[in-house]
Amino acid sequence: MDDHTRGNDANRDPLTGTAGSHPVGTGVGAAGGGVAGAAAGAVVGGPIGAVVGGAVGAVVGGLTGKGVAEAIDPTVEDAYWRDNYKSRPYATGAASYDTYQPAYRHGWESYGRADGRSFDEAEPDMRNEWEDSKHSANMKWDDAKGATRDAWHRVERAMPGDADGDGR
Repeated sequence: MDDHTRGNDANRDPLTGTAGSHPVGTGVGAAGGGVAGAAAGAVVGGPIGAVVGGAVGAVVGGLTGKGVAEAIDPTVEDAYWRDNYKSRPYATGAASYDTYQPAYRHGWESYGRADGRSFDEAEPDMRNEWEDSKHSANMKWDDAKGATRDAWHRVERAMPGDADGDGR
């Protein structure tokens, strides 16, 4: 089987076909790093410092964003929650894993876009994203929030350090 018939398990870059690409994480990190670098550069070196700082910040931020995205393996997360969702207090006896899976995915994907914010700080954005998605027709945010929070915190605990300072 060649690389093009293996599906998306290798998370291939859409342009180069390279395995292990995380364009969303890289882009989010680059944007955040660019803004931070430009601000820091402007303080130290004025307009030229802002340009240089923005470029350096974008590169560093892009690499950081890619690193966070690479550390989150959707296949592993999906398997974990499939095996463990029934033990969670919000899971009702009649609901299948498929009921909660979009909320879990929303949690682990949102963590990678949070730029070091805590769940509580990022929650309004996640709520808006959920309510604008097709998943809100099947599950309202108040019902999805517990699963989203669980997936967020599971990924957060797996990351080195404590980027958002909440002790997790």
